[in-house]
Amino acid sequence: MTHPIYQTVIIGGGFTGLFAALHLSQQHYPRTVILIDRNDRFCFKPLLYEYLSGEMDAEKVLPPYEELIKGSGVIFVRDNVDSIDLQQRQIQLAGGDAYGYSNLVLALGSVTGFFGIAGAQKNSLPFRNRVDAIALDLHLRGCLQQAIQLEESAQRNRLLTIVVIGCGPSGVEMAATLADLVPQWYEAIGGTRSQIRIVLVIHNELLKGDINSHLRDTAERELEARTIPVELLLGAEVTAIHPQAIEYNQDGKTHTLAAETIIWTAGTTINPLIKSLLIPDRDRDKHGRLLVRSTLQLPDFPEVFAGGDCAIEIPQSSQHSAPLPQTAQVAYQQGYAIAHNLKAMAFDRPLEPVHVKLNGTLMKLGINSSAANLFDKFEFTGEVGHLIRQGTYLELLPTPIHNCKATNEWLKDEIFKRHHDNALERLQTTGKHED
Repeated sequence: MTHPIYQTVIIGGGFTGLFAALHLSQQHYPRTVILIDRNDRFCFKPLLYEYLSGEMDAEKVLPPYEELIKGSGVIFVRDNVDSIDLQQRQIQLAGGDAYGYSNLVLALGSVTGFFGIAGAQKNSLPFRNRVDAIALDLHLRGCLQQAIQLEESAQRNRLLTIVVIGCGPSGVEMAATLADLVPQWYEAIGGTRSQIRIVLVIHNELLKGDINSHLRDTAERELEARTIPVELLLGAEVTAIHPQAIEYNQDGKTHTLAAETIIWTAGTTINPLIKSLLIPDRDRDKHGRLLVRSTLQLPDFPEVFAGGDCAIEIPQSSQHSAPLPQTAQVAYQQGYAIAHNLKAMAFDRPLEPVHVKLNGTLMKLGINSSAANLFDKFEFTGEVGHLIRQGTYLELLPTPIHNCKATNEWLKDEIFKRHHDNALERLQTTGKHED
């Protein structure tokens, strides 16, 4: 079945795609908007660590698309995209449907990249979506249950060793979260927290080349201050990942580290659908991402817009600034800008260049602990940083109704309940009572 062509199709329901669709629905856009994603739930990736740790529930972090677009007029289609034909303006879905379009938005994001490391894809655990979070939770709890039944042995040590590969913000956030979380889980079943070992494998240096690099000292300090201090394995180049160990080179020597849990956060690569597009090599960067105009349009296909991790703006000169970071705030702003330009195009008005404003950086550094750098002027860490980070992200949650509900619950849980509990604890400690 082929659907009418007078419609805008958005492929990918991440920050760029979902927010483009929602903004269009609020702007009296004259064309039908169809949002296609293979999942039934939006994944608020920066808060996926909170979902793993239980700090936030699925309703906040993984709301269903049908709930988010309810009443918006946006049509949601859950299916895998088999192919994209830019020349014929045709989208083929795995379920058999084909969609023509007058405008297309490519917001497919990226996929986990293993960069040819032997055994990496087969023997390590990624962490990018709900399925990954559930799999990691079950895996870790299984390891702890096995370990508690063993006496001192190499097998128990391996079961209690967690290796996180990747020196970017994802690796730091994962290691910090697990260094607080896993000891709690192990103590709850009768284990000794000090037996847990968390190792962060760093090829070059922590946060090198990342927008968060200015938080390196803070991150190192906070990793050391966790319930179980995170071990930093510096200058280690991973060469292979086996079912229960990693192999790496360090100082010219080959080493092996036994671990039952190996988590891969070492980078991403281009989505296969973006890679398969029939466009000239000159319209891609060296990583395969789509080069787009300042309006986020493809050079040879002005009816097609692209944003998020799969696109990068065409350099204006040899002295161009660094590419925008692959963060939620960038993708959110690009989604809004794409919607604005789509409406302008529909009404034959001039399109506007997209100007993304970076308002700072946020990084989770353990349970109820974060670093928040605002406008490169103010830095907050610990619980204050945590409150700023969660409050900021909750403001980005899609749709006003969902945002209001999630924010109210967060305020109740994080501020009122915690401060009530702290006050009660102080009273119990001092033996004093207040009227």
